[in-house]
Amino acid sequence: MPKNALINYVANSYQELRKVTWPTRNQALRLTAIVLGFCIFMALVIGLFDGLFNMAYKFLLTLS
Repeated sequence: MPKNALINYVANSYQELRKVTWPTRNQALRLTAIVLGFCIFMALVIGLFDGLFNMAYKFLLTLS
C-alpha cells in the first residue's frame, strides 16, 4: 500500500468518525444494562435447557 493511500485512509477514517453521533452517558449505561440483562437471561435459559437435556439423557441411560 503506497504511503499516500495510507494517509488518505487515515484521513478519511477520521472524517467519518467525526460524523458519528455518539450516545450520551445515560444512553450508554441504559443500553449496557439491557445487553447485560439479555445475556444473563439467555444464560439462564440455556442452562435450564442443558439441565433438562442432561436429566433426560440420564433417564434414558437408566432404561438401557
